[in-house]
Amino acid sequence: MDTTYSRAVSLAIPVFLTLILLEWIVDRARGTRYYRFADAVNSLSCGVASTGMRVFFGFLGVFFYEWVLRHWAPFVLPSNHWGVWIFALVFYDFCYYWNHRLGHTSGLFWASHVVHHQSEEFNLTTALRQPGTGSFTSWIFYLPMALCGIPLGVMLLAGLIQLFYQFWPHTRLIGKLGVLDRWIQTPSNHRVHHAQNEIYLDKNYVGIFMIWDHWFGTYQDELDSEPCIYGIRGPLNRWNPVWANLHYYWAMAKDCWHAASWLDKVRVWFMHPGWRPADVAARFPKPPYDPEIDFRRFDPERPAALSIYIFLQFALLVAANSHFLAVLERHSTAQNTGYFAFILCTLVSLGGLLENRKGFAWLEGARILVFGAYAGVSGRWFGALLDPRWLAAILAVSLLSLGALAMVIRKPAPWAQTQRIAPF
Repeated sequence: MDTTYSRAVSLAIPVFLTLILLEWIVDRARGTRYYRFADAVNSLSCGVASTGMRVFFGFLGVFFYEWVLRHWAPFVLPSNHWGVWIFALVFYDFCYYWNHRLGHTSGLFWASHVVHHQSEEFNLTTALRQPGTGSFTSWIFYLPMALCGIPLGVMLLAGLIQLFYQFWPHTRLIGKLGVLDRWIQTPSNHRVHHAQNEIYLDKNYVGIFMIWDHWFGTYQDELDSEPCIYGIRGPLNRWNPVWANLHYYWAMAKDCWHAASWLDKVRVWFMHPGWRPADVAARFPKPPYDPEIDFRRFDPERPAALSIYIFLQFALLVAANSHFLAVLERHSTAQNTGYFAFILCTLVSLGGLLENRKGFAWLEGARILVFGAYAGVSGRWFGALLDPRWLAAILAVSLLSLGALAMVIRKPAPWAQTQRIAPF
């Protein structure tokens, strides 16, 4: 498990949440309304899911990086020299540029990266909307660093610095920054990257240093005459973080299955996002891109009481996720897997409630009953022996949650009649 990442995230979460709260307060004070409740919760939910997946599968990149460093690198650079750290950070950003660029220009990599672009808003919660499947493929792009002898620890820390740097450019509250926009990643540059306007598509890939976009012809300035429109073409229209991570894989898998040509079955995974075999497109046509439809925000109405319930449950989940990261190294793989399964189950349940789908209210009730009963009968919480006071607190929260959920279900509400458009 990637415990280095989990420890760094544990320290960063309070800082990120504090900055998100401050941005929300400024947003409300200015009346700009760059936050929507469901969109923000969904972005944070994707971040929680991504953290867990990185914890469990981050070892893949570590394993292959160490193997290449030991067997193929002609030398290993010293980790105690400041020049090596600067070289590593710049090199990491260069590798990230190509990782990110392929994430927009190749179907297989877009299937992972698309999660980060699904939000139809652009604020600091969007920065935490990270893919859950990135650990399976992104490590490939950083192997050149191993070939150049950069120690594993230096590479990992350079990656964390570069990742955490990218948090602050996800905001609309900071305008253009003059000469800085030319040379480093700034909010103006990154707003361009997240926009789906034709002129902005597939631009500004870097994490920190804009020099890569200038060199490789992918830089685009933010234009006052062309306001950014956020989200993806062919919007997801769901608040389920698990489906958010899987939907494009599913779409490619269906096209692959239906394609008559074996070459097309392979090309589906590596061609530009949106490419489809001609025979499949003819048999299963999709509606053409229509800005009037695709720019329309998805946000089903919910009763205020349901939104309050979701907010409180999500706050409890954030606390549980912080505890999960804190005890990770002390617990067995089975206990950690069970804990993460509880987190994912909660995310799926709350996502369905955000869509105002009554079936997910029953799932939420079952979730509370099962895990509350587990704590009450075993006296444990996924491996941790509970102090009587903590056990009483968990049981009290479970009972209160069931009572609140029952009141929400019984109260007449316009429950959505959403068609089943996906496996989740």
